[in-house]
Amino acid sequence: MDISTALVAVRGDANDDEAVRLAGELLNSSKSTLYILYVIEMERGLPLDAEVGASTAKGEQVLKHMEDVAKRFKCKTEAHLLQARQAGGAVIQEAVEKKVEAIVISMPYIGQYAAYSIGETVPYVLKNAPCRVILCRGERPAPVTNERNR
Repeated sequence: MDISTALVAVRGDANDDEAVRLAGELLNSSKSTLYILYVIEMERGLPLDAEVGASTAKGEQVLKHMEDVAKRFKCKTEAHLLQARQAGGAVIQEAVEKKVEAIVISMPYIGQYAAYSIGETVPYVLKNAPCRVILCRGERPAPVTNERNR
């Protein structure tokens, strides 16, 4: 796969590191650019530019960590924090504006004991992306053992 620009949408969970590493491996060229995006979803009752200190601090911390993860790759890295009503729409808007060739988006493994759900963001990105979309699903958790059943 010959990709020179990629956007990684991060959420601040354990799967983000793997998504950034995957994107870095796909690019891994000094002429490539890796965009890392953290979206703060704003409630409808708040203006989009409202001060959300705790969320902003968390987002900045996540982006700083993701930049550290990306340092081992040869590509240029740009990290962005956005406030939006919907994360999926923000991801698509950034992908269009940056003219990326691929979007890498992580999602946790959910479903060991509940109905499987991929949320709202992933289907929205898959449906509306102007480029390739690469899903990076987290590892399946180890089965929980019951001490009495041994």
